Amino acid sequence: MANHQSAKKRIRQSEAKRVSNRYFAVSTRNAIKKLMGLETKAEAEELFPKVTSMLDKLAKKNIMHKKKASNTKSRLQKFVSSL
Repeated sequence: MANHQSAKKRIRQSEAKRVSNRYFAVSTRNAIKKLMGLETKAEAEELFPKVTSMLDKLAKKNIMHKKKASNTKSRLQKFVSSL
């Protein structure tokens, strides 16, 4: 276990960031699942910009790799277009 004050603080900070990152990642995954489950094009087109925005934010914060975010957006766009 950490003995220095700075090491203890770093542990607290990294745990808080981990929880926050998990929250955003899980929220985005749930939004993607919701989008993929839609059956009408109008609803999908309404939700798509919100999901892409969430993916961009994850990529910007390095929670998700930028190319994975881009590939996911492309896959979702194909799905929405196919409805």
